Amino acid sequence: MILQEILNKTITFFKDKKIETPRIDAELLIASALGMRNRIDLYVQFERSLQEPEVEKCRDFVRRRTQGEPVAYILGSKGFMGHSFVVTPAVLIPRPETELLVEEAISFIVKNKIENPRILDLGTGTGCIGLSMAKRFPSAKVVLVEASQDAVKIAQKNAEALEVAAQVEILHQKAEDCQFANESFDVILSNPPYIANNDPEIEASVKKFEPSMALFSEDNGFNALKTWSEKAKPWLAPVGFMGFEMGYTQSSVMKEHFQSFQIFSSIKIIHDLAGLDRHIVGVRHG
Repeated sequence: MILQEILNKTITFFKDKKIETPRIDAELLIASALGMRNRIDLYVQFERSLQEPEVEKCRDFVRRRTQGEPVAYILGSKGFMGHSFVVTPAVLIPRPETELLVEEAISFIVKNKIENPRILDLGTGTGCIGLSMAKRFPSAKVVLVEASQDAVKIAQKNAEALEVAAQVEILHQKAEDCQFANESFDVILSNPPYIANNDPEIEASVKKFEPSMALFSEDNGFNALKTWSEKAKPWLAPVGFMGFEMGYTQSSVMKEHFQSFQIFSSIKIIHDLAGLDRHIVGVRHG
């Protein structure tokens, strides 16, 4: 079987299975199965004859995808902020909308000319938020907090792969149990669990494959959002930025919650790529 044949068959098969992005998924999976660095190599080697072990690996990846397993878990990695992060079922898959929160935090640091920023990432998972900040600001000190031991190991791997481990401290503990006596952070960020346990809108593949402790929270999804932000309030520097990802229906409640802190000079909602409310940001100016 030649490469062109197996790629075209996979695309058609994914279309028949109603997979949302059949061509991209097929290209990513087949390229990875064949040990290629990027998708363009598929077309450079279109006429290549595949050996049976190669065909079997392609078939295995295709089978896993049609069973609903996310591409990132099959590949073992996911891109975020221009970097590649190790991903396993122990951690939430980084999403493009979360990049918007990171970009907002970067803008805050640059605008306020904070030379040696201290950054806190609560519920870090892969570390994609905090480690992207560390990569952007080589003089930054970044603290990652994570309750899952397996996720801590993944965050450590990513810190080492991105060559920022010297800037980063990873704490294996629950966000609500953290203590930072006499310490403050210029930027506090989090993508906490914010989905209600009985939310009917959650995708079946997300619920089946991604870690529940990173997805679901009590109190209709508000528990971690409220508890973690309340806990972090005393740690925010006089000129500081606090940003949390949230569900698109949670903005009004979270805005009231942030207003109740009475520390922010401004509070705003950031919309995601679909125009939905996705992040709440409080900025403090002394």
